[in-house]
Amino acid sequence: MRTLKLFFISVFIFTFCSLQTNAQLGDRIGKAIKKTAEDATVRKAEEKTDEAVSKSIDKATNPDSYKSDNSGNEKKNQKKTDEYWACADCGHESNAGKFCTECGAKQPSSDNSWTCPDCGNGGNTGKFCTECGAKQTSEQGSGTSSNSSQTKTTQPRALESAYAKSDFVSGDEIIFADELDKEQMGEFPSRWDLINGSAELAKFAGYSAIYAEESATIAPLMKDMTAYLPDMFTVEFDFMIDDKGRAGTYTLEMFDGNERVIEVILGEYAPYCNVYWNYFTPSGEDRKGELESLAIKKGEWNHWAVSFNKRAFKLYINGARVVNIPSMKAPKKLFLHFRSDYRDGYPAAIKDFRMAQGAVPLYDRMMSDGKIISYGITFDVGKSTLKPESMTEINRIAQLMKDNPTVKFSVEGHTDNTGGGASNQTLSEARSKAVMDKLVEMGVDKSRLKAAGKGQNSPIADNTTDEGRAKNRRVEFVKF
Repeated sequence: MRTLKLFFISVFIFTFCSLQTNAQLGDRIGKAIKKTAEDATVRKAEEKTDEAVSKSIDKATNPDSYKSDNSGNEKKNQKKTDEYWACADCGHESNAGKFCTECGAKQPSSDNSWTCPDCGNGGNTGKFCTECGAKQTSEQGSGTSSNSSQTKTTQPRALESAYAKSDFVSGDEIIFADELDKEQMGEFPSRWDLINGSAELAKFAGYSAIYAEESATIAPLMKDMTAYLPDMFTVEFDFMIDDKGRAGTYTLEMFDGNERVIEVILGEYAPYCNVYWNYFTPSGEDRKGELESLAIKKGEWNHWAVSFNKRAFKLYINGARVVNIPSMKAPKKLFLHFRSDYRDGYPAAIKDFRMAQGAVPLYDRMMSDGKIISYGITFDVGKSTLKPESMTEINRIAQLMKDNPTVKFSVEGHTDNTGGGASNQTLSEARSKAVMDKLVEMGVDKSRLKAAGKGQNSPIADNTTDEGRAKNRRVEFVKF
């Protein structure tokens, strides 16, 4: 009997405790449900607030996108997908009003204005460019916005003309050249030394380039890093300017030992692309100069060229001489510094860096060797398209032939051994013909010229080095 009582007491106690636990659990569940409902209410209120704020911003930036119905309520106009436009400044799509809802940029005009492919002047409305007089083509009159960044497929005649008038002469013997397209993207270029900052290889407009996300100072790797610049030399490279004419800072520094001889800065006052220089004369006098509002090509590669002849220093931008120093202390090495303006997105990238020594006049070269070897005539990679800077050398050849009417030249194109022999032969033939055609266009009688592609069969240097391959990629003018 006692055992039975103890059994019933145990059951009672267990049942009572279970009821208490379930009651507490139910209370906790009820509180959780109540809190979830409260949170959902808060979230719903926040979403309505966000929606109201977004609508206010959208209405302010796109007032034409809203209208009132008969009850006074505002409704957003529905637009078709093909009526939306993408912002050229920030890339934001699905803009419906006159201004970008992401950055506030105004929608490009859809009038019939056109951008001149020769000089880059935009906003033309007549049949001729108001800047250079080039005639409008049928493609340009198709309603293309003058604010759009179209890729140019033809060489600008105005730029060719500027190079043709240039007195810059490329050096005869290449002492440093860098083939960036053979290197790994994202890595530091192997032919350079990093002085400070950070730089890497990246693609810009289809070309391999050295890019500084913030800033970098680099120097070419040479056997003697302290003294490799001869008494007469040239330095050339391309640098990037964005499609609004803005640039990072590009600085060329030259030294004699640890003493800086000259500092040339371009883009320090972007977006105006001024040029500032500070140099020392042979006697040690410190001098300065500045050029404001430099003419540059927007959204394209621009060409930087320097010549030094014993003590005379000249700087050329896109063939135009912008700095002319008659007497400067001779430099022995150089640093190249470039800095991106990461706050506003100004780029800083360089490519096709080349140093060469000497600058013998064309006539002297022709008389002593019976031919002229030119490294100043360059082409797009793997193509026969002449680069604009080639016009400086081509114009000099044309002038030499005009001054010496009995001279006849075989224009011979040469390549390095990169690629197949058959393709290099075809390429060299196309390049030699392109040069000959340009000379004829400039007034040289066709009977005094002939084109001959030599391919990779006549190297004058070792094809295992960048400098050797650069020497083998040449155009020769051989007397016949």
